Order: sequence, then structure tokens, then C-alpha cells
Amino acid sequence: MYKILKKRVLNAAGTAIEMVIQAPLVARKCLAGQFIIFRLDEYGERIPLTIAGFDRENGTVTIIFQPVGRSTSLLAKLEEGDEILDFAGPLGKPSEIDGLSRVAVVGGGVGCAIAYPIAKAMDEKGIEVDMIAGFKTHDFVMLEEEMGAASKNLYICTDDGSYGEKGFVTQKLKELIDSGNTYDEVVAIGPGVMMKAVSETTRPYGIKTLVSLNPIMIDGTGMCGGCRVTVGGETRFACVDGPEFDGHLVDWDELIKRGAFYRDEETESRDSSCRLLGGAENV
Repeated sequence: MYKILKKRVLNAAGTAIEMVIQAPLVARKCLAGQFIIFRLDEYGERIPLTIAGFDRENGTVTIIFQPVGRSTSLLAKLEEGDEILDFAGPLGKPSEIDGLSRVAVVGGGVGCAIAYPIAKAMDEKGIEVDMIAGFKTHDFVMLEEEMGAASKNLYICTDDGSYGEKGFVTQKLKELIDSGNTYDEVVAIGPGVMMKAVSETTRPYGIKTLVSLNPIMIDGTGMCGGCRVTVGGETRFACVDGPEFDGHLVDWDELIKRGAFYRDEETESRDSSCRLLGGAENV
């Protein structure tokens, strides 16, 4: 069992929750860009979450998630001292940060929870990081202090202009590039439509663009094929070949369509209880 040592809500909207989990074996080996798969109990489904931080000395791993489906909603109800049955990892390939001098890291919404540790790892390597973080409104802003400490320049954008600059992250990225900023690489993490837009923004400039994909995933070891994505016309598996891929080669239309395939079932599962087992707490 894996104990929850700390829990905090990261924004006013309550859409982002951070938990510090006691998981020494995972903490010993994990790196920025990798993920874990958790299972709440013996009845639970396997859910992947990106590693948002780790402390090797204390044997802890930090996760940040948005309560969307049944499992993440149930996870959000747990408190400090509660335990999770399974916490497997680290899985996936870590971010490749060697040989870079200056990078733009772009995060969208809860995707900032993944973008932040990558920016931090780059900053610790002496890479100059410009970070652009996009949110719906001021209430959704999260990790501002942490992202600011991990970057030379932090630009916060909100759709309605209630905080930071009004507009989308792609507008700010294009503005920075057009004003003479040169980047060895752009890293984009967030909703599929946002990562697609960032990739299309950088394409005319020929700037290498990496995206972290989160398709439907089950086992996390490449056996089930559920997380397959088409990259450069070839089938790849996000769990073992990724999760980071060249954004200019991803078949975005296919990825976004597959990601929405079970949306109705996800909503139904979240909002209903299991009639066989008698309650959501047992699923």
C-alpha cells in the first residue's frame, strides 16, 4: 500500500489536486517526463498520471491530477494518511534535455503539472527556459510560484484576460518568436487541441516541437495496444515509445478523436454507482 503523505488543492477552481505519495522504489529511479499507473483498490481501474515531482531522499513521488473520471474523482476524496493499493512506475521514457541551450515550455491548464517538472529539470541543467502557461480564468491558475522559479521568463495567459495576458498560449509563443527569440526546442503539454495548435504555430519556423501524449492507456507496458498513436505514419505506443513525440509528426485528428471515444461512458461511470458492489467507494 502507498500512503498519501500530503494533499493540497492548487487553484481556486478546485480542478487541480496535488498529492505526495510514499513510494520509495518509484522515487529511486524516476525522472522528469515519466509517469506512474495507480489503482485505488482491488476493484479499481488502472489510471496513468505523470510524475510531477520526486524526493529520492525521503522516498516520495508527487502527482497532480484533475478529477475527471470515476477513479480520479475517488482519488480526490482521499485524505492524508489514506492509502492507495497500486502505484507502479516509473513508466515511459524520460524527457531528453541534453544538448539544449534555450527552450520554450508551453503548458495548458492541468498540463502545467507535467510541463513544470520538465522546465525544472531543464533549469537545473543550466538550460534557459521561457515558460508560457495558459488557463481559462484566474481561478484556474496553478503552480505560478513554482513555474516562475523554474524559468527565466514566465508568461501567464488567460482566455478572458482575468489574469496575466489575455489570449491563447499560441499567440504568446508566436509573439516571442517573431520578436527575435530563438529556441532550440519547444515543449508543449496540455489538451490535444492545444498541443496541435502549438505544433502548427512552430511548423513554419522549423522549430523542433515535442508533445507529451496521454491517449487511453491500460497496462503501461506496451502489451495491450490501447495507447497506440500514429506518428510519422507509423503506429507507436505512448507508454513505451513515449509519452513524448515530435508534434509535427503526430496524427492529431486521429488522437483527438480516439481520446473522446469513451467520453459518454466516462461521464456515466463518474456519476453513477455500481449496483453489484453497492457504491462508488468499492469501484
